[in-house]
Amino acid sequence: MKSIEAEMPLLKAIMRLIARQTGPHCEVVLHDWPKGYEHSVVAIENNHITGRDIGSCGSNLGLEVMRGTVKDGDRFNYITQTKDGRFLRSSTTYLKDDDGEPIGALCINFDISDFISTKKVLEEMCMMESGGGDEFFASDVNELLDYLLTESVKQVGKTVSKMNREEKIAALKYLDEKGAFVIAKAGLRACRFFGISKYSPYNYLDEIRNGKAATEENGDDEVPAALPTRAERSNVTSK
Repeated sequence: MKSIEAEMPLLKAIMRLIARQTGPHCEVVLHDWPKGYEHSVVAIENNHITGRDIGSCGSNLGLEVMRGTVKDGDRFNYITQTKDGRFLRSSTTYLKDDDGEPIGALCINFDISDFISTKKVLEEMCMMESGGGDEFFASDVNELLDYLLTESVKQVGKTVSKMNREEKIAALKYLDEKGAFVIAKAGLRACRFFGISKYSPYNYLDEIRNGKAATEENGDDEVPAALPTRAERSNVTSK
């Protein structure tokens, strides 16, 4: 462009479009530096945001570009603050003449103070007490057990097919700590899920709950089964 003044009708139309689209919380400012930086504002929409008028000066960022200290100084979505403490999300693009020299700037300042306040209220309302943990609401105990089995796999960090003996024990320990074996026949479900023998010693859970190492009385290499509680033992039968 030859000058900002020559393009003023177009620039003002663009400013008006932006202001009408975004509403009264958005200030749009046009700076024309040849007019003198101390009164470079030549057009402004929604000037109540920063309180500036036509004839006001530019900001410190524009000085750096005008001085040549900063090249290609366009900046987008940065946070600024007004003298009365309101927060603005701002963007600035610098306008150049036909020789590529910066001659002014078009700036957008969106007042996000209300959004920040709302965000704080929402965070306070959604804040969880530490130690509360995640809660899963199931429609029946089978769905609940499926959830716990899936979570036990996540805790280990491997698929069941890639778990070794110790990792399967860790998954079973997680299930026990989460109370999974309170559910009737959960031990048998866990045996099928992890592909382990249901003939493993029935005292396994008793030992792991006491912090002792699990033993295998059947002499195989499989992980001892996640046993049902003693009340469930009558449900396990041999083939």
